[in-house]
Amino acid sequence: MAPAKAGDALPDVKLDELVNGEIKPVSLKELFAGKKGVLFGVPGAFTPGCSKTHLPGYVADYDKLQAAGAEVIACVSVNDPFVMGAWGEAHNAGGKVVMLADTRGELTKALGFELEGLVPVLGNVRCRRFSAVVQDGALKTVNLEQGGELTCSLSNQILDQLKQFWWQEHHERQQQEAPEMFDTMRRHWGF
Repeated sequence: MAPAKAGDALPDVKLDELVNGEIKPVSLKELFAGKKGVLFGVPGAFTPGCSKTHLPGYVADYDKLQAAGAEVIACVSVNDPFVMGAWGEAHNAGGKVVMLADTRGELTKALGFELEGLVPVLGNVRCRRFSAVVQDGALKTVNLEQGGELTCSLSNQILDQLKQFWWQEHHERQQQEAPEMFDTMRRHWGF
């Protein structure tokens, strides 16, 4: 299966979130319905690169990502919800990053983002590192890492993409509003 790309629909997959000690099913499609946000994935909670760089970057950049238009930020990994909840707690992600468990790897497979080289180490197929801007259920951008790299899926990269989208939307809105403004000015000033 070819990996998901910009323009594809976000798969309608149910994931698990640990909320107050209880497992809550989360529809990914519903989570992003009518919203713009960031979805990022990692091979495993508490793994070195994911714990030192990936998740902490999104937590640290939460305010910047929100200011650039992200209404929801979600992290996904092929782990169980208890591990994802503990990992989020260890990195103060509460209220900033929704920690989602792709317990059965259904999202990872639906996106075509399987990372099979870690099976001997982590025990099963894992998710490649990725980040995506999601808007109303569609993937606007997809940044998929090769191998074990930590570059294009980091928070600073997705922040730049969100800023570009904000600028494009703002500029388009100004162009649409400008003709009305000029008509009003022309009528008001009689020219």
